[in-house]
Amino acid sequence: MLEELNLEYEIIRYERDSKTLQGPASLREIHPLGKAPVITDDTSGEELVLVESGAIIEYMMQNYGKNSSLIIPKTGSQQERDYRYWLHFSEGSLMSPLLLRLIFHRIKTTPVPFFVKPITKAIANKVLSEFVNPNIERLLDFIDASLKGKQWFLGDQLSGADIQMSFPLEASVASGLIDDQYPEIQSYVERIHRQPSYQEALLKGGKYDYA
Repeated sequence: MLEELNLEYEIIRYERDSKTLQGPASLREIHPLGKAPVITDDTSGEELVLVESGAIIEYMMQNYGKNSSLIIPKTGSQQERDYRYWLHFSEGSLMSPLLLRLIFHRIKTTPVPFFVKPITKAIANKVLSEFVNPNIERLLDFIDASLKGKQWFLGDQLSGADIQMSFPLEASVASGLIDDQYPEIQSYVERIHRQPSYQEALLKGGKYDYA
């Protein structure tokens, strides 16, 4: 997003705890919840601290969007409604079951006393097969159908909604959820990875597991 907006920026890294997956205490010094991503912006003369990726994208589009080629939907248009839908769909609908899938797969592999292992594994498999995986499949079916015939979620031009949706979809590809059953999502993630702004962000920020 920062590259698309042609902004100068500094990246500060905070490593998650490998066991709890929680952010470090030092991140709570920036924001009480210790969540990432978080941005600070002092261009107005007063430092603003902002968390939640959707809110960050909306803020940056409102303040810096005119400096980019990203779509700025016309107020009240169907395009604006679609934009807001996908911007919030990412965290509101898609990320929750993906996180549950990660947690229950970790439960299956977490060391426990041998006599408990069959029970924890059975419970995890039950939740995954009857609730988590069917929900994810419906979501991916819907996304794949929504991308059919389009380059990006709003059509032929990249938007903040694409930046927001890119992370859970590339995570889904990396985890093996996306196969030939979802050709539109596969192609979409490949297009994201070919974006010059994405490549430049990797040069400055470094590669990560989904890149």
